[in-house]
Formats: sequence, C-alpha cells, structure tokens
Amino acid sequence: MWTASTPFAPPGTKQALEEGATLTPKFGADGLISAIAVDVASKDILMLAHMNAEALAKTLESGDAWYFSRSRNALWRKGETSGHTQKVREIRVDCDQDAIILMIEQVGPACHTNRRSCFYRRVDMGTAGPVLRIME
Repeated sequence: MWTASTPFAPPGTKQALEEGATLTPKFGADGLISAIAVDVASKDILMLAHMNAEALAKTLESGDAWYFSRSRNALWRKGETSGHTQKVREIRVDCDQDAIILMIEQVGPACHTNRRSCFYRRVDMGTAGPVLRIME
C-alpha cells in the first residue's frame, strides 16, 4: 500500500511495473509485501516473512534483512535477539512487484525452531491423506 510517508513511488501502469527500472513495490491492503529468504550459495528457501515499507527501506539502507511481524505488529531485524542474522546480497522482485526474494547469507539457523530452514517438512500425499514428514 502506498501512502505519502512511504519511501517508494506509487506503483505505475502495468507496463511500468513489469518492464520499468523503478522499484515501486505493490504492498497489500494491510501494507505488507511477502518476502522469501533464499540462501545465496545453496539456493535453498529458508523462510517466508513479510515486509512493510519501513522494513524494505531499512533492508535497502543497511544490507541486513528487516521484516514486519504480523503477530507482534512490530518491525524486527533478523538476528536481533538470536544472533542468526541475514546479510542481503541481492534483492529480486516479481513481475508485478508484489513479492520479493532476498538472496541472503544466513548466519546460524533461519528458523526459530533452530533448523536451517523454516521449510523442514514436506507433505506426503498418500492414500491415507496428507501426512507431514520431517526432511532432515
């Protein structure tokens, strides 16, 4: 969502969003955009979080991953309390600028469960119905 206090220009035309060179993130009605953290070396997906305009601006400015916690309704820097930081090496945006991928260097586990990735389970879709299986 764009407001007068957002540090980004408002999204433009479909053509400008898809082909333009200006970062104009399309935040949702809740003011958030989905952000996927990917390990820059292994290309493993480590976590999915959300950013508001302030978190994205702080990430761009500092090179550290900043997110917005929906449950705490607060801004947070990854690793602030755990020491498990994320250094952003590249930021990618999708075609209509409503999702972000952060290519990061992860220090320590990414998940609050102390696993390398938050995506440590897979769904086995057997005849008895879907069952979660730990992949590690």
